[in-house]
Amino acid sequence: MRSADTIDPSRRRPKNRKDQIALVAAELFCARGYHRVGIDEIAAAVGISGPAVYRHFPGKYAILVFATRSLITRVLEAVESDEADPGARLDALLTALARVAVEGRNVGGLYQWEWRYLEIVHRAEFAEGQEALARRFVVPLMALRKDLDVKAASALVRALLSVFASLSTHRAAIARGRAEETLRRVGLALLRAEPPVPRPLTKKPRPDQDPAGVRPGARRELVLAEAIRLFHRYGYHAVGMGDIARGVGINASSVYRVFPGKADILAAAFYRASERVSEATTVALDGAVDAADALRRLTESYVELTFERSDLVSVYLAENSNLPGGDRHELRKVQRLHVEEWVRLLTEVRPELPAPEARVLVHAALNLVTDLSRWVRFDRRTGMDAHLVRLAMLIMTA
Repeated sequence: MRSADTIDPSRRRPKNRKDQIALVAAELFCARGYHRVGIDEIAAAVGISGPAVYRHFPGKYAILVFATRSLITRVLEAVESDEADPGARLDALLTALARVAVEGRNVGGLYQWEWRYLEIVHRAEFAEGQEALARRFVVPLMALRKDLDVKAASALVRALLSVFASLSTHRAAIARGRAEETLRRVGLALLRAEPPVPRPLTKKPRPDQDPAGVRPGARRELVLAEAIRLFHRYGYHAVGMGDIARGVGINASSVYRVFPGKADILAAAFYRASERVSEATTVALDGAVDAADALRRLTESYVELTFERSDLVSVYLAENSNLPGGDRHELRKVQRLHVEEWVRLLTEVRPELPAPEARVLVHAALNLVTDLSRWVRFDRRTGMDAHLVRLAMLIMTA
């Protein structure tokens, strides 16, 4: 047996092994979805054995908790400034946040979606961290802009964080420095904008006919609508066929008569969303007088679609990794083609804009609309549709 002195130093356990495991796991969770990643896969990616992982964590859930805590801690430590001048402080904070967003692009999905799998106590802890991050921006913003109250300033910061987090929702290639500068520029423009604060309603908005935009009555449509609602609220893996059946008010066997399995329901939801996006795009572009008009009409159409079908659009964006392989490949191709239509229009409006930067801006605008659609129910009387069209256009033209 070799002595400790003869062991290859590269084989010795690093002092930061726990952090290394959490980082690798976070990247896998974001790339493939929390429930599709196992301990052995995490271990293999780190270059250790499964039992070695258990020396640091009692299980996969503990890794998720540690990873989300590490993400918030890392961001809060990076986003600090001693600048007394509020304008200089905001500039420093934006620069730091842009750097963190680019460096942590592969784990940003924890902020976007994977936190949904946290239990209530850990979810509350994560939310507190997000609120602490927002306050770092709200305080100097209100000092700089006396026209804003806490609600208005918080709304702008909410939009800002959505834009910076958008980099983790896609893999469009862009140079690191260019990405940081693009995010920082858009962030400054957003913090100077009119806040997206909905007007109060005197009456409760009448519920939509159906949150998934489907015709009620047919069993298949009812099952699909309920599944979309549950997938959006709890995440795909937390929902069973029995849950869907109970929500519709039928037996689980009746669900299997219209869908062979849960994956088939998810695929049907994605095809439904893809159809809605395609239809909305066609309608928006018909009759446009030029690229600028087409881009605005497309933005207005996407805002309306997202608010009226918020559950469906959220599932479309969050659950891609859970689709069957063939459907995932086909639908990702459709998603890319849809984004490229936006990019084409944007580069026609702004011919000086490189395509990689245009893609980042388009994804940022789309992510902002989707994020803020979960904040307030769609109702034209709130004015939020006009607010978001304006902000999305501002992002793409900043």
